[in-house]
Amino acid sequence: MLRIGIVGFGFMGRMHFRHWKLLPEARIVAICDANPNIREDTKKAVGNIEGAEGDIDLTGIELFRDLDEMLAKAKPDAISLTLPTYLHATCSEKALAAGVHVLCEKPMALTVEDCDRMIQAARKSGKVLQIGHCVRFWPEYAKAKEIVDSGQYGRVVAAMFQRLGAPPAWSVDNWFLDEKRSGGVALDLHIHDTDYVQYLFGMPKGVCSHGAKTKAGQLIHIVTTYDCGEDKLVIAEGGWGMTTGFGFEMSFNLILEQATIVYDLTRKPMFRVCPAAGEAFTPPVPEGDGYVREIEHFARTIQGRPVEEILTLEQSRNSVRIVEAEKKSIYRKEKIMIH
Repeated sequence: MLRIGIVGFGFMGRMHFRHWKLLPEARIVAICDANPNIREDTKKAVGNIEGAEGDIDLTGIELFRDLDEMLAKAKPDAISLTLPTYLHATCSEKALAAGVHVLCEKPMALTVEDCDRMIQAARKSGKVLQIGHCVRFWPEYAKAKEIVDSGQYGRVVAAMFQRLGAPPAWSVDNWFLDEKRSGGVALDLHIHDTDYVQYLFGMPKGVCSHGAKTKAGQLIHIVTTYDCGEDKLVIAEGGWGMTTGFGFEMSFNLILEQATIVYDLTRKPMFRVCPAAGEAFTPPVPEGDGYVREIEHFARTIQGRPVEEILTLEQSRNSVRIVEAEKKSIYRKEKIMIH
């Protein structure tokens, strides 16, 4: 039985909690959060997507406010690290040094240098460090990659990705909106699609980005064209400047030589393959969402069970590297090559 700790119990911590509870081979033994009112506050709804709401039963789970104390006393086999981004590197290093496997939420860290620290810590410890790029595990995104890789509809001619929502105002003291702690919209939200672009097409040669800012100069919307070769056009758009009533949307359109693959939360059906010849159809996809599938993958990995390689630490690092280039492109107003 895997002994699991959750470090950080806001929206994403609760999401991990609920999905760990679905695994019969795992038991949550501890939660670490600086909030002294964690029991009461878990009754409040937070977040922009379903899955973390409702009462949470903390019976039999030790509560801690200090990570070192939790690691020493609860002795977990693994933790879900769902703290603000600026804490990812330091807390991952602590857990790995204590002999604990780490599933760390995306993005990997605020900077490429911090990512490098985490990779070195994982190598030194011999423990597993996995970054929570859930979109790679999301059933429709995973199926789309499978179809593209099969070549059955020819090459990708163009690809468009979009992810839009209101500002994430539910975080404690609004840390999401502090770029020094979260990395802002580019590193926290937009990186989902940046990472998937890398997953689908490999490391881009360069990026050309444009951004919209608030009066205070905060980046709230980003559009990027990725140089993935002259034979295709790849664009991703992300923003959290929408009004509260807008809700949340994520979508993609993949234009292949002989088909279009569409995913859009606002459409029915949400996922379709539209061949050049024949009727549009919705292909079967794996059960569950990206969160439970990434947690299952992590659990299998730390148990030494066979898994398909879906994500590497170097790729997680490179997604941060690409976003850094996107930000640089916005502020320099020029294309940035990635060497």
